Amino acid sequence: MNIEDELIRENSKENALAIANYIGADPHRFAQLMALFLQGESLVVQRAAWVLSKCADQYPELLTPHLKSMIENLQGEEVPVAVQRNALRVLQNVEVPEALLGTLAEVCFKYMEDPKAAIAVKVFAMTNLYNVTQKEPALANELKLLIKYQLPYASAGFKSRANKILTALNKQ
Repeated sequence: MNIEDELIRENSKENALAIANYIGADPHRFAQLMALFLQGESLVVQRAAWVLSKCADQYPELLTPHLKSMIENLQGEEVPVAVQRNALRVLQNVEVPEALLGTLAEVCFKYMEDPKAAIAVKVFAMTNLYNVTQKEPALANELKLLIKYQLPYASAGFKSRANKILTALNKQ
């Protein structure tokens, strides 16, 4: 199977699952998907993001060698929303090495502070920041302030996650 051709051929849940099943636990095939996710054309990148999410749900260990490039990719100026959303969703369930925590926190604070960021992106960024505070407690106050500042104007989804995270932060 040519992963890029399949991504271009059809945008459907069935196709995303078929590609994810083809990749399975194979690190070589996953590396091909990551290359498309990080460097492909816009359409391919967005569709690869969906498949990446499906693969990471099943085999999160495949992400380990790609975490640095994935996080650095989020620092770009014009990162598609699909990439932001899927990358942050995946990262919230992965053990991020300490060497990358600062970069991840920077990226997530950027998205949380961006008034134009999609709600899902903000929510996943918030969860990633909470995860970072488990290893870097000094960031907890900054996260609390940012959440509280946005709560009065937030969507129901944001408020729900924010209240859970604030409760957890207050127990620390």
